Amino acid sequence: MKLSFPVIAAALLAAGAVGRAADPEVLSVAVFDFESKDEAVRDLGPKVATLINARLSANPQIITVERAELEKALGEQEMGLSGSVSSDTAAKVGHLTGAKVLVTGRVFKVDKDLMMVAKIISAETSRVYGEMVEGTTAKSIGDLSAELALKIGSNVVQNSGSLVAKVETREERIARIKNAIKDKKLPTVSVKIGERHFGQPVIDPAAQTELGLILQECGFTMIDDKSPGKADVEITGDAFSAYGMRKGNLISCKARVELKAQKAGGELVAVDRQTSMAVDITEQTAAKTALEQAGAELAERLLPKLAK
Repeated sequence: MKLSFPVIAAALLAAGAVGRAADPEVLSVAVFDFESKDEAVRDLGPKVATLINARLSANPQIITVERAELEKALGEQEMGLSGSVSSDTAAKVGHLTGAKVLVTGRVFKVDKDLMMVAKIISAETSRVYGEMVEGTTAKSIGDLSAELALKIGSNVVQNSGSLVAKVETREERIARIKNAIKDKKLPTVSVKIGERHFGQPVIDPAAQTELGLILQECGFTMIDDKSPGKADVEITGDAFSAYGMRKGNLISCKARVELKAQKAGGELVAVDRQTSMAVDITEQTAAKTALEQAGAELAERLLPKLAK
């Protein structure tokens, strides 16, 4: 499946497994070129990765990041070095590609046998799993790749709990924010975040709504255009969301929110940004959920800075 949205949103790829509780968990997986340095298998690394990617894309619980989009996000040089992706670099690569799970590995020969070893790396928890297949040179690359893809798919689904970070409940986040600001003086606050989806304005801004709700739940007094007086702190920013891809009845979207908090006298309190991904059965709901999640994550970092 080919994605085609502007370069500015090229990193808005397959979404993570955040969606409705009733929907099956869907994991975003990026398959990088396998290392194949030995002369006898020098050209097999990219071919194996392409075949594995194609096989994994048929798994209903996996969304694969298109290899053309990987090149856009990482650049050709990084793609050439993709065999060296490790748990230490997984978080950064995952952020750039939108994938929660990275797959890479090595192809090599041992005597007359062809070996394929895969590393399954979590971009969120740094957990690493391994799978391997082997066969004689008489066995086709396609058959070996299909066998390895089946093992990788099963591994990813079975170990999703340790490959993907635990999703915190909204109540847990609110409780932690309240604990961080308890016994502190809270300023009056106004929030205005402009939001767009696919280059079009959003009538009901999700990030602004979520941030405002959390502020109120944590005890801040909200000020808007109809309120008398001016807020002690003004929070302003911009946000956009974009379509990722479709997997069956599920649609993924990714969002980015950028904001700043400034006192009435002009003093800058904080500048921050956050990206988030979500999956739902409609594009509009997925986009709003991604914006909402980004707003909530920003609130956790921002509110303690507002309290005195």
